[in-house]
Amino acid sequence: MATLSFLTSSPSAKPTLPTLTKPNLSLLSSKPPSLPFTFPKPSTLTLTLTQRLSPLKSSSSTPGVLSPTTQIPAPITLKSRLHNGDTLYGLFLLSFSPTIAEIAGLSGYDFVVVDMEHGPGGFSDALPCLRALAATNTPAILRLPESCPVWAKKALDLGPQGIMFPMIESAKEARKAVSYCRFPPRGIRGSAHTVVRASNYGMDAGYLSNYEDELLIMCQVESEEGVEKIDEIAAVDGVDCIQMGPLDLSASVGYLWDPGNKKVREMMRKAEKGVLESRGDGEGEGGGAFLAGFAMPHDWPEDLRKRGYHMVSGAVDVGLLRDAFIDDVNKFQMGLMNGSDADVKDGDEKYWSE
Repeated sequence: MATLSFLTSSPSAKPTLPTLTKPNLSLLSSKPPSLPFTFPKPSTLTLTLTQRLSPLKSSSSTPGVLSPTTQIPAPITLKSRLHNGDTLYGLFLLSFSPTIAEIAGLSGYDFVVVDMEHGPGGFSDALPCLRALAATNTPAILRLPESCPVWAKKALDLGPQGIMFPMIESAKEARKAVSYCRFPPRGIRGSAHTVVRASNYGMDAGYLSNYEDELLIMCQVESEEGVEKIDEIAAVDGVDCIQMGPLDLSASVGYLWDPGNKKVREMMRKAEKGVLESRGDGEGEGGGAFLAGFAMPHDWPEDLRKRGYHMVSGAVDVGLLRDAFIDDVNKFQMGLMNGSDADVKDGDEKYWSE
């Protein structure tokens, strides 16, 4: 690259300006004026289609220095980790607090679900949480308030690694959910990929070629009707995970206050079997969906893992905070009663809800 040279003078010297004797009309001519330096050729500033900028979606891969021949390895995503046989552990975020999202990411969760179905926030509240999680290299999943193309379109444009559709009860509804996530002709997703966050605001040249491979589509089964058709739902092309909803499922069979009821457990086992069989041997070698679920007081994360779950959500942020606050107050009150800082033993079970 050419360099610019400047003449130096003593501090007391006054700068002299060139005297214009006549108007310079060279800018009006077809030939560009000569300059004392040169710009780099435009081709050196253009990214080729084989290059990809570091995605806003969280990924554990680290891009190297780009060159026209650089081959960027596929990013490590939730979807690729599942296909590699990993079991992932995550948290549901209902508070919509970017600070809590950041703490969760730094704590080591494999993923965080920003819950727009039961949490109080909308898209403008979810975006700071996604940014906080991306800063900690933690994948974010957005759970929609309902399964519809408008919600899905806006959610996907924010660039989460995963999207969760609630209350899916048939293969037809699952196919619709998948279509909301794909651009025509494979789906009906509206396109603004040249300017949205999901494509690094248009700077990710490979977004259209890779978004289907990197997006995790999760369908939540939460009713007795959904369980009866769960094998069909899990077999739908594009459905990557079946997320079980134990509380709504217990409510659908009349046991809202008793999710550990024998009848509810039997229904859960039936659903689990249907999903695992969709993958052939239940270990990720078939063509169906992976199994995802919530831990419960009667059904711990380790129990879920042993039954074939590959995505386990162990808690909700507000539930963890509630328990910590109650424990802190109890310790103080017990200290006042006993005249010391005696610890209060935790109960065997801590209940949390979606």
